[in-house]
Amino acid sequence: MSQFFEVHPDNPQPRLLKQAVQLLERGGVLAVPTDSSYALVCHLDDKAAADRLRRIRQVDDKHHLTLLCRDLSELSSYAKVDNRQYRLLKLATPGPYTFILEASKEVPRRVSHPSRKTIGLRVPQHTALLALLDLHNAPLLATTLIAPGESDPMNDASEIRERFEHDLDGVIDAGACALEPTSVIDLTPMGTGGEPEVVREGRGPLQPLGLGQ
Repeated sequence: MSQFFEVHPDNPQPRLLKQAVQLLERGGVLAVPTDSSYALVCHLDDKAAADRLRRIRQVDDKHHLTLLCRDLSELSSYAKVDNRQYRLLKLATPGPYTFILEASKEVPRRVSHPSRKTIGLRVPQHTALLALLDLHNAPLLATTLIAPGESDPMNDASEIRERFEHDLDGVIDAGACALEPTSVIDLTPMGTGGEPEVVREGRGPLQPLGLGQ
């Protein structure tokens, strides 16, 4: 049975978020709001929790998981970032973008892409989620919450609780999210002098990054 945390979208109650952090530290998998859709999250260093997260989402180890980071400096600790990549990241963070980068040694090998050694990273622009990340004091491993057999992400906390009540340890409700997933941009070609590649166009506009048509 999952716990339900109703928090204020602009002034989330620290007491409730601390309870959610305790669930994460005990190996829990939570549904949390982001600036795109809801996401499933767990502790980065907990293999069993990461395996559960993948099972709930029904994805294998070739599916890119994402690290939700508090800011650009934290993101840079978990990825190998050169000056060109950093300039583009600075333009887009915080915001509804996921960037694929080469994982640093801080990322457990089991959560990076098995053949490419890459990881998705992002800095969300969502008050309640950033407060949760702050209290957790580390990035969270995440994946967009799309129910098995469906193509659209979920954005309503009550519906998520009803559908995943026996799979999740907690749901943070800070009001409905957007229904559109993040824009996904692969920055790894930039490391060899190439250009970034748009993997998925989503909520994050591409034109401000010089990538739109």
